[in-house]
Amino acid sequence: MKTAPKIILFVNDADGFAAALTAALRPNPNSNIQTKEESFELSLERYGIKDLKASGKIFHFFKSDDSYEVSIMLMENYEPPLLACALNEVLASLIRDNASTIPTIVVPFMLTQSKLKMDKKDSSGLAEVSVYGFGLGPKTGLMDSLCSKLRKPPPSLQINHECLNFALQLLRVFPLPSLVLIGVTDQYKSQKTSDEELQVMYDIGEILASFSSFGFVREKVVWSPSKSTIDRKEPWRELYG
Repeated sequence: MKTAPKIILFVNDADGFAAALTAALRPNPNSNIQTKEESFELSLERYGIKDLKASGKIFHFFKSDDSYEVSIMLMENYEPPLLACALNEVLASLIRDNASTIPTIVVPFMLTQSKLKMDKKDSSGLAEVSVYGFGLGPKTGLMDSLCSKLRKPPPSLQINHECLNFALQLLRVFPLPSLVLIGVTDQYKSQKTSDEELQVMYDIGEILASFSSFGFVREKVVWSPSKSTIDRKEPWRELYG
């Protein structure tokens, strides 16, 4: 799976967080950047899974000489443990198919505060932070520059979010320069998008724009959160409390 040296990797979500930010990232209109979309499917047979594949879409941004500048990947979401297998295969393909130039990736998430636990002394400033960011894997000048502008999560942080936890475990193993973004909201999901939630999305979008050298057009953010009003635990956690 050929990609650009800069990758933004989303795990697609029912709320449309990934799609909204993807639509709002735009190359400079005066540049010669072109766009093409393609689908990907990666076999999961080595995990004993024959009836499903790790699939999704990639939006490539490239110059007239066909040199890729940025790739935005939207991987389909899956239930655990299939999710871990799919994420593992996608990350492995980024290394396998881009051996000459290992790409740098940014992986954004947006969570409610209820998904984050930390010591009381650390939680006092949680409301002041909209986006945490930290690097994993080999260090690069680009990663150091981005991380220097972001607030790192406290050491006591515990994350109750399956997809993000899987991503963190895998990114600690793969030799990929990676930046993980965690947008934090204090609102429960509802049918009405709050100004606070949109602001967190804007903040994440601006970071992605800085990484990709694109513009971020706020007016293009169209987000429709699911109608669930309860920030539920993953189904398997409900069995154990």
